[in-house]
Amino acid sequence: MQIKAMLSKRIEQTFAVLGLQGDALVQAASRPEFGDYQANGVMAAAKREKKNPREVAQQVIDHLDLDGIASQIEIAGPGFLNFTLDPIWLATAAPGQVSQATPPATIVVDYSAPNLAKEMHVGHLRSTIIGDSIVRVLEAQGHQVLRQNHVGDWGTQFGMLLEYLQESGESSDQLADLETFYRSAKVRFDEDEAFQNRARKAVVDLQSGAEYAALQWQKFIAISMSHCQDIYDRLGVTLSPEHIAGESRYNEALPGVIKALENKGLLQESDGAQCVFLDEFKTKKGDILPVIVQKSDGGYLYATTDLAAIAYRTSELDADRILYCTDARQNLHFKQIFAVARLAGFNANQSSLEHLPFGTMLGADGKPFKTRSGDIIKLADLLREAENRALRLVQEKNPGLELQAARKLSKIIGIGAVKYGDLCKNRTSDYVFDWDQMISFEGNTSPYLQYAYTRVRSIFSRGEIEVATLPSEAIAVDEPERRLAVTLAALNDTLEQVAAEGYPHYLCTYLYELATRFTQFYEACPILKSTGEVKTRRLVLARQTADTLQLGLSLLGIDTPERM
Repeated sequence: MQIKAMLSKRIEQTFAVLGLQGDALVQAASRPEFGDYQANGVMAAAKREKKNPREVAQQVIDHLDLDGIASQIEIAGPGFLNFTLDPIWLATAAPGQVSQATPPATIVVDYSAPNLAKEMHVGHLRSTIIGDSIVRVLEAQGHQVLRQNHVGDWGTQFGMLLEYLQESGESSDQLADLETFYRSAKVRFDEDEAFQNRARKAVVDLQSGAEYAALQWQKFIAISMSHCQDIYDRLGVTLSPEHIAGESRYNEALPGVIKALENKGLLQESDGAQCVFLDEFKTKKGDILPVIVQKSDGGYLYATTDLAAIAYRTSELDADRILYCTDARQNLHFKQIFAVARLAGFNANQSSLEHLPFGTMLGADGKPFKTRSGDIIKLADLLREAENRALRLVQEKNPGLELQAARKLSKIIGIGAVKYGDLCKNRTSDYVFDWDQMISFEGNTSPYLQYAYTRVRSIFSRGEIEVATLPSEAIAVDEPERRLAVTLAALNDTLEQVAAEGYPHYLCTYLYELATRFTQFYEACPILKSTGEVKTRRLVLARQTADTLQLGLSLLGIDTPERM
């Protein structure tokens, strides 16, 4: 049940009956004395009609049909409406199932997208886990989600590698060796103009299907994707080989992109390159920033491939929404691409094109997170460090635990800590990577929530309670019970917000508030020491809390141990 959506719909229907215009603007009440939910839209609606807001608020209450849903509706301040939910109705709105979208949409999510021929590093973490958490929420709501791992398997880096290997005669089946070859090739590319030109020609050869280039390229891809899949499996990310939709997929479509832009009269030549100039994208000096779609040597660019991908995803995949989870530094790129796609007719289905940008992971010095020597940290090394730190913590707290069990638990805690430490931040913000904060059992962290889950589960084991024998619903009576029930019922409001806006930190905040609310309930309302109907309803609320914590963490891609 999406409570905010339901209340909003009822209020706005009442607005229509009263001849008012505006949105209900429903949100969770900020304080208990304001009830459970608050609607702020009456004041704006009254202002449009030049009427007294409190009088309009009373008219809304008089006509609003919330029988059996709200036990109390009050007017507060200049015209706010405060709603207290009926406890019997609230029991039926408690969690356990994710509200299903009606109708479900087809949603493409473009995320992770590492560049191949080199190991994944910390710069790939955010796209991978933010995108995956959004995918999990959308799928839980019943949407058809099409994962697209738009890997960098094309372009200049492969031209450099191809030319270097052809010249040197070197070869290897190891990703680490490919990285070494790439670094050597990059040095040559930066210092030797002749090599630079040959490397660029190698890119054109690859794009044209030259046999030698194609065979070597396929070898690079196989080695690289094996490494990427190892990282995905270790992270518990739902990407697999079937989701790879790299730049190379669109190679044959690229000439058609250029032709379509030409037919629409959008192409202009600039220094031998084919470009699209749009007046809405100008520098501070007033110069138009071009979208370059074909270089003077005939090669194509990211922009060309992204336009081909939009055409494919709208026409072939029939997407209603296309979400791009990439670094915020690509903001301008996507604004331009979306604008060109619209003008050129590539978005034939009028799909919603949405860029979900994210900030940078920083070190303690406020600069991009790197090793002390200044090297980019490899993602495999970061995850290994997370597991090792968690292992030390587990062994400190459970010195008698067998090593195999401790390692299994440390993987759940360590990987969860890294993922949650990122996901709990507003994705558009930069954040400082802090091991001590991430691994802590206090505050808004994954270990705290995992521990909260095990604490709730332990109530049933200590009380020798068979969970399956409990009723599915409980009508809260005492105020701490009611406040917990209200928080539990808010899950689907939170998930809808994550799905609509692409901010996983909303779910993190909700889970932390739920764990905090349960602690308050647990301290005020004895469970195992109570008896009869009181004990039963409190056990039901405890079970619902554990189930919701587990569900919420799973939607973030984080496992929950049964004991810690």
